[in-house]
Amino acid sequence: MPPRLVYRQLRTGSLHRLQQRTEPLPACRPDEVTIAMRAIGLNFADLFALFGLYSATPTGTFIPGLEVAGEVQAIGAGVNTLKPGDPVMGVTRFGAWASHLNVDHRYVRPLPSGWSFEAGAAYPVQALTAYYALCSLGNLQSNQTVLIHSAAGGVGLLANRIAKRFDAFTVGTVGHGDKLVVLEEEGYDRGIVRGRDFPRQLAKALEGRPLDLVLECIGGRILKASLHQLAPRGRLVVYGAARYASCGSRPAYWKLLGQYLRRPRLDIEALISENKSVMAFNLIHLYDQTETLSSLWEGLEQLKLPPSRIGEVFPFAELPAAIRGLQSGRTVGKVVVSVNPDSELESGTKIMR
Repeated sequence: MPPRLVYRQLRTGSLHRLQQRTEPLPACRPDEVTIAMRAIGLNFADLFALFGLYSATPTGTFIPGLEVAGEVQAIGAGVNTLKPGDPVMGVTRFGAWASHLNVDHRYVRPLPSGWSFEAGAAYPVQALTAYYALCSLGNLQSNQTVLIHSAAGGVGLLANRIAKRFDAFTVGTVGHGDKLVVLEEEGYDRGIVRGRDFPRQLAKALEGRPLDLVLECIGGRILKASLHQLAPRGRLVVYGAARYASCGSRPAYWKLLGQYLRRPRLDIEALISENKSVMAFNLIHLYDQTETLSSLWEGLEQLKLPPSRIGEVFPFAELPAAIRGLQSGRTVGKVVVSVNPDSELESGTKIMR
């Protein structure tokens, strides 16, 4: 079996348990393809998995990573839609932090013409998340008003582009004022810096419009205020809880416990009387529903969105620095790791300090 270089989390709970090592790569199964990785997309779900705060995290040691782009190196006996040498992008249920990867061929798509591998790695997870939230669950309709939290992040920017295909009026929120210029460049109609006066700022930004749809990933008081402002028949779709993210090498469990105990309590009977809906999802649970996943891919392809906005690109050897950049909350767009599968194998084994 040929060797590959991977980042393996030996045990959840600390970034210091992430180790770079050389391991053998088994031959791909009949329904799989082997990808020589060229780029990896980072996601907040990766951070939560490292810390053991993500329900879908494998037990024991595992290779993190959900998003891939590269060249097909080999195909299984049952694969007839791809061939060696094809540039592809796609998703995987962990295992992407590697120089080479075996993945079910149904989870990958041809890299669009003119796209770089970095653009391909920046797209699938967050585009599928935004599309499923807005269109499948949110039932986005023309000329609606949409509130998008973490608006300058990868999901937020793609969500705005999708919403604009429906001529929606979009309001984006960010955690830092220097990101407002990004929202303006991306065509958001209004931008808000989340602060103590968020409810007042939101009401001002809406200018009397009914709030039809909220894409929520912050939690806490922001979720509560967004739900309060939601119009009758409106939908609030939750796909994350960024306030639980940690900036250190290990979670501050006492702080997380306090945030958890103060989480909003939803009154279902009140939602009935107010005619509002709250929905939540974890995209990774759709991976086993290949027909649904294919339908989402096809819906995205019909929108013909441009490549994702990439904030920073780190080399594979500096993946730990990429993690810290994502943790900072200061990044704009997607954080991507570039991979040269041949040279990575020559770099040896290092342990993250």
